[in-house]
Amino acid sequence: MSTIITIDSIVKAHELMGLPSPKHPLVTVVMPKDFKMPLSFQGAKIIPGFYQVMFKLGECGTLRYGRNSYDYEDGTLIFTSPGQTMEMELDSPETENPHAGWILAFHPDLLHKSTLADKIEEYNFFQYEVREALHLSDEERQTIEELRDKIIREYSQNLDRHSQKLIVANIELMLDYCLRFYDRQFITRAKLNSDFISKFEGVLKGFYKSELEVLGIPSVQYCAEQLNLSANYLSDLLKKETGKSAQEHIHLFILDKAKRKLRNSGESISEIAYSLGFEYPQHFSNLFKAKTGYSPRAYRNMA
Repeated sequence: MSTIITIDSIVKAHELMGLPSPKHPLVTVVMPKDFKMPLSFQGAKIIPGFYQVMFKLGECGTLRYGRNSYDYEDGTLIFTSPGQTMEMELDSPETENPHAGWILAFHPDLLHKSTLADKIEEYNFFQYEVREALHLSDEERQTIEELRDKIIREYSQNLDRHSQKLIVANIELMLDYCLRFYDRQFITRAKLNSDFISKFEGVLKGFYKSELEVLGIPSVQYCAEQLNLSANYLSDLLKKETGKSAQEHIHLFILDKAKRKLRNSGESISEIAYSLGFEYPQHFSNLFKAKTGYSPRAYRNMA
């Protein structure tokens, strides 16, 4: 059974890694080359209570976060959120990490009363799988690291009434740039993305052939798992490629099947609803009317 290590504060994280006390209790940037990874981390389930932005941990080992493991590559950013379990397999436990890299960690309490507190959930990449990391160009890396350095300078000097606001503003700006860079990544991987879209449609078709009675209507989470993606990444990928989220695609797929049944079959509205996986026919009727402007019965009479 794996050891579970809960790290609920930035201060505790520094203690576990043998680092001096952080200069700010709610935010820190650490360089892996500056500390020895504790042997206790090897194979343990680590649950941090803070957000992390991790850059280029190339030679330190394998990270498991979500359902997938990831061998770090140079020039990548990985994002983790509070309460999510991580597992690290270290190549050389208790040895110094010689490679270039860094980790920005900030506690949710840092965001108190800031606009970022309300906005943080919009950064879906904190819920991506590690294999969906952001791959930076040299220019993009420079932009991110300039903001990292501003954060370090701000918390390293004497703290005043402006400090928290400026630190949070630079974190928010960094995350906004990451959104832009992910948009670029979606575009440059258009061929791969189109393959996923085709596979996504195949998942929906396959769902209604074999697994309907067990699962009801298909969920975004179900579809993402079939494609070995996170639900947020799948939805963002589809949004960038087609302008519609994964949930919208699922609804459109269901409605298309419903329309064909309403036009071409003698099944009752309830029978069609059940055949599409709805537990209650009224839920089907509500969705149909919300998306088409017509009730299923009115649509059938028009056809």
